[in-house]
Amino acid sequence: MNDHVSAAEGRGALFFRLYESVFPAVAGYVARHGGSLDQAKDIFQDALIIYYEKTRSASFSVEQDPESYIFGICRNRWNKAWTEGARTADELFPEAAAGETAPAPSEKKLHNLLETAGKKCMELLKGFYYDQLTLQELAGLLGFSGTRSATVQKFKCLEKVRNTVKEKSLSYESFLE
Repeated sequence: MNDHVSAAEGRGALFFRLYESVFPAVAGYVARHGGSLDQAKDIFQDALIIYYEKTRSASFSVEQDPESYIFGICRNRWNKAWTEGARTADELFPEAAAGETAPAPSEKKLHNLLETAGKKCMELLKGFYYDQLTLQELAGLLGFSGTRSATVQKFKCLEKVRNTVKEKSLSYESFLE
């Protein structure tokens, strides 16, 4: 078995860590490209299974960190499904279109959570995720020395938010009205 899925860390703990660190980015990517939260969950779970099956192969080696590898799988699966003839997200996942939709989180509650990270973080995260500005553009707008500096700051901001979520034991349901 590959080192990434070793007995020492345990598959469950690894998958939980990967879910926490990668799924938000996958959900954001899928949402920006016309998908839903349920579709992001489906793609992410498929990617975890693919990753696990590949790690069981003795010849498998990851050239990058597992998080990037799994995100790449998700991005490729979403793009492939989208370009293989599906014109809408409903055609990609008809079961999600026919089923119930997840309730939307409260913008006020999300805003309050993001405020805990600070004003500069709010501006950075809003610019990147909501306004879809590049990190290079954000570096110039927010006065960072370069793209790498903006990337590091974005990571630190997300860590602040994640830590707040962990400290307060928040879940998705905590943000529903």
